[in-house]
Formats: sequence, structure tokens, C-alpha cells
Amino acid sequence: MPTFTLAAPVHADIEIRKSRFIALAVPVPDREAAMGVIADLRTQHPTATHVCWALLAGGQSGMSDDGEPSGTAGRPILEVLRHHDLDGVLAAVVRYYGGIKLGAGGLVRAYTDAIAVALKDAARIERIAYTTLTVLVDYPDEPRVRRWIEQSADAGCSLAETRYGALATLVIRLPATLREQAQATLRDATHGRAGFPAHED
Repeated sequence: MPTFTLAAPVHADIEIRKSRFIALAVPVPDREAAMGVIADLRTQHPTATHVCWALLAGGQSGMSDDGEPSGTAGRPILEVLRHHDLDGVLAAVVRYYGGIKLGAGGLVRAYTDAIAVALKDAARIERIAYTTLTVLVDYPDEPRVRRWIEQSADAGCSLAETRYGALATLVIRLPATLREQAQATLRDATHGRAGFPAHED
């Protein structure tokens, strides 16, 4: 199933029973970048009651209720991100308390609504996982490999590195989903002579 990230940051500002909820969703590469955004929000809103957030970023996901009752802020925000099939996205909601308690159910709804409103018309772009494919070939076969890379540029393939020794080594950057197909095609193009050493993603 494809996952998406945001084309650009989005925000919303809603009021629920005198409390102000400022929602922000922003594309981030990793947890470190996300924590930088949270720090900036705290600086911009020094008098805010809570800065709650959720992050979906591969294995670096996380969330925080920031003092709200457990499970009433971070998790609802995270669920909205999941509902939109997002990854590589930080969603945060800054709350200014208006003096009326919302109760656990009310808080869940408020945090869900704030981030849902922000994401309502957000432009999403598909996230594509990239990998590398190392190809070892004799020099006479190198042009064949280069031709395939050029022909596959529209599919997201590019030459990342070239090294020359006893054989020519070409490192191709390509969408992970195309890796096996690329290996088979290049094996055919070189009549089985291309070698593919074990790779690291």
C-alpha cells in the first residue's frame, strides 16, 4: 500500500468551548527534525497550556500528550495521520486552555478535529522507498548498463556512482520496487555476465 507525505506544511486554528487549538502538520525526514519543529512551536507559543504531537516516520514514530490525560491527545493525532496513510509527517496541536474542561472524550474529539481540519485539503505526495543496485560488468557491457539507466530515468533510476578496476562497477539508485526487475533486465542485456554483489540499503 502506498504511503504519502505532505507536499507542504498545513495548519488550522479552531476554537472549542473557549479553548484554542492550533494544529500544524509538516513533512519531516526523521525524529530529530520533528523535535526541532516542536522546540520552535514551544518558543512561538510560550504561554500555551499544551503542545501535543504525533510523528509517523518509519521506525522513528512517537507521540506525546504533553500533560493532557493519557491517550487523549497524542494517540488521536497519530490515528488521523494513519487514516491519511501519511509517513514522514509530524502533526502537532498547540492548546490554549479556555477555562472549560472538555473531559476525556471531548479532548479526543478536539485533538482529532484540529488535525483533521488542517489535513482536510492537504496536498499529499507519494513516498517512494529508494535503494541501490550494484552492478559489476566487463567494460564491453558497460554501455548496455548505461543505456538501460538512461531509458529508465523516467521511472526514477539514476547512476549514483561508478568505479573502475578489473571490472566496471556501476551503482544505480532506483525505487526499491524495481530492484528485482532491474536485475533480471540487466542480466538479460549482458547475456548473464552482469554480477550483483550483496548490497546494503
